[in-house]
Amino acid sequence: MPGSLESPALLAFSHLRWDFVLQRPQHLLSRAAQTRRVIFWEEPELDSTEPALRVEPRAANVWMARPHLPPHFSHAEGEAAQARLLDELLEQFNLRSYVSWYYTPMALGFTAHLQPHLIVYDCMDELSLFRDAPRELLTRERELFRRADLVFTGGQSLYNAKRTQHPRVYAFPSSVDKQHFALARRAVVEPTDQAPIPHPRLGFFGVIDERMDLDLVAAVAEARPDWHLVMLGPLAKIDAAILPQRANIHYLGSKTYPELPNYLAGWDVGLLPFARNESTRFISPTKTPEYLAGGKPVVSTRITDVVEPYGNLGLVQIADTPEDFIRASEYALTRQAKDSHWLARVDNFLARLSWDATWEQMAQRIEEALQAKTRDRERASTVPLHELQKQDGMTVGDNALDFEMR
Repeated sequence: MPGSLESPALLAFSHLRWDFVLQRPQHLLSRAAQTRRVIFWEEPELDSTEPALRVEPRAANVWMARPHLPPHFSHAEGEAAQARLLDELLEQFNLRSYVSWYYTPMALGFTAHLQPHLIVYDCMDELSLFRDAPRELLTRERELFRRADLVFTGGQSLYNAKRTQHPRVYAFPSSVDKQHFALARRAVVEPTDQAPIPHPRLGFFGVIDERMDLDLVAAVAEARPDWHLVMLGPLAKIDAAILPQRANIHYLGSKTYPELPNYLAGWDVGLLPFARNESTRFISPTKTPEYLAGGKPVVSTRITDVVEPYGNLGLVQIADTPEDFIRASEYALTRQAKDSHWLARVDNFLARLSWDATWEQMAQRIEEALQAKTRDRERASTVPLHELQKQDGMTVGDNALDFEMR
């Protein structure tokens, strides 16, 4: 892997919390931390009488930094306080060489003064389409595109939407820790809260939020009372009162990442019952390869980054209406789950995917960009003044500089 423990530190600014649900940021940054220090800066908690910063170790070489601000602070006051806390943190960690890594453009409000060696925007979602998105988000994103040296996207459809906005945009779709989820293919101890639930079980794990088609979940449960829908994960941005309640829908709450294969092992089908709305337009669910790595058939609504490649390759069943979703689930239960040829094609496809490989490719792009900036600085230090003036649109006269506007 490029770099060493002397590589520039990685200072990540995220809209997600490290301890919430293990997603793309944790997968990538824990691997980045094998060769460099990583500081993961979270959005602030509004629960303090004075601005303060809580810094705690998480994974090896990873520190979580969470600002705590007074709830009465204005937006401008909050950003000014975070800028001060950030500067103090850089001094505390003696960080002089670092890469700024953004998951949220909103962090520009308190980081624009930084002088990193490189700026990377890992655009994992189209945040402007999410519920309660800040009004300034699109303006901040345009500014981040202007400043960034590299842009990575969390899926192919997001790449297609962003590729004209920056000269160096690279698609890095959701990947998978195959060894972890392949544990679901072995005999495991059934979790105690799932053990009493009858088969067939159709399961989902992930955040239960505005992106889920709750009407579809309710319709499937209503039409097939003999099927049991197991729903794992925290609730976010929606009221628990709107969750469909049926005897055959089982909300088992949040589970840790190490626990997921044990639950997945007891399912007959993995579900991706996403709504088709603005918030799901560009998503690339990590659950797709995770379910497949566990050897489970998958049924999904028509999410672009699931249809291509998984649906088009026949690895995942695609359906939108309750009737089609039920038919696809029946096929997955009765035929696909017993199809050794299907599973062989799944494994052949997954052989190309891993978070390790994704990070290695990203790290290579970072190293190349750092080397290019070093060459540019060295070149600038050796080019004669009159050559730099020509490149900047100036011509040198006999006794004075004449400026030409380009």
